[in-house]
Amino acid sequence: MSKQRLNIEYELKSNSQGIIWNFISTASGLSRWLADDVQKNGDELTFTWGDTSSHHEIRKAKILSIVKYSLIRFHWEDDSKDYFVEMRMEKSDLTGSYVLAVTDFADQEDIDDLHYIWDQNIEKLHMTSGM
Repeated sequence: MSKQRLNIEYELKSNSQGIIWNFISTASGLSRWLADDVQKNGDELTFTWGDTSSHHEIRKAKILSIVKYSLIRFHWEDDSKDYFVEMRMEKSDLTGSYVLAVTDFADQEDIDDLHYIWDQNIEKLHMTSGM
């Protein structure tokens, strides 16, 4: 069974491309909202959720593409090569603020859950950054 593509856009309350870029492209930035800890080693990212001394989950991803101030795309190492996660910064012509466009993939029965997870992640991004 193939996964379904999920495209979501979130308006960010910021017009600073540098701040947004830091949050979506660096290990320290991603650790503030996407996972409890993110480590970067070359083009590999290691995401950890939960307390490492008790129950936790670790997933590794390979960065496929990175375009400064534009997008980061990575692939989970335990997933098919056909799927990826992409976060793209786009400036709104109407508001002058940035929009974060997210592309992700999930099985059809998990699309609603994935959408909820991204909503929660973006809420955490808003809370930790003010964006």
